Amino acid sequence: MESLEPWQWALAFLGAFLVGLAKTGVAGIGILFVAIFANILPAREAVGVVLPLLICGDLIAVATYRRHAKWQYLWRLFPWTAAGVVGGYFVMDRIDDAGVSLLTGTILLTLITVHLWRKTAAARRGGEAPVPKHPAFAVTMGIFAGFTTMVSNAAGPIMILYLLAMRLPKMEFLGTGAVYFLIMNLFKVPFGVSLGIITAESLKLDLKLIPFVIAGAVGGRLLITRIPQKLFETLALVFTSLAALRLLAMA
Repeated sequence: MESLEPWQWALAFLGAFLVGLAKTGVAGIGILFVAIFANILPAREAVGVVLPLLICGDLIAVATYRRHAKWQYLWRLFPWTAAGVVGGYFVMDRIDDAGVSLLTGTILLTLITVHLWRKTAAARRGGEAPVPKHPAFAVTMGIFAGFTTMVSNAAGPIMILYLLAMRLPKMEFLGTGAVYFLIMNLFKVPFGVSLGIITAESLKLDLKLIPFVIAGAVGGRLLITRIPQKLFETLALVFTSLAALRLLAMA
């Protein structure tokens, strides 16, 4: 990792900045930093490097937005997310990168299609899609989020779809997501160490990138006050759709 070329270092710094920006400002741009690290590091190493950066961004986001978190939406997910992480742990050494991309992309595209169908059907009736209350919705989203975050750090788009379905205002959206991702990412650490993707070498690289995560988080906090709610939701959905298409293209 220390032998990165100058252009790779530049991309790594940009990717770390985008981690912070995504955590406190523009939900959904995870597609960008995931793509950046996947192009400068092998897939398994990229997952190990990105996880501590995500935790750094999560800590800042929780410190910033914790009072906006809506715990009732989180308790529904936690047990199923844990189950998904465990499932991803056992699958990670048994599926190649193309398989991960195909599976994750298919899951995302299916969930996006259902989300858009619900919104379209509600609009035809002259209203908004109701908040899903059936327990199966939280079970499905929790398992998918846990599984995809373990194998590819790609739970962000799934959580975005869950929070959009809950119709949360942007500050509550960010606060609830911040708490969720901090707990989930901390839960993943022992699994990452066990798989050998978080190492002393990867942590040395993280130490060099963390200042850029902090800078991005500061920028995101300044930016979010200038983004209207409707634009915030649209950007989140657009970036989530791009993430799904990118994953399918990589398969």
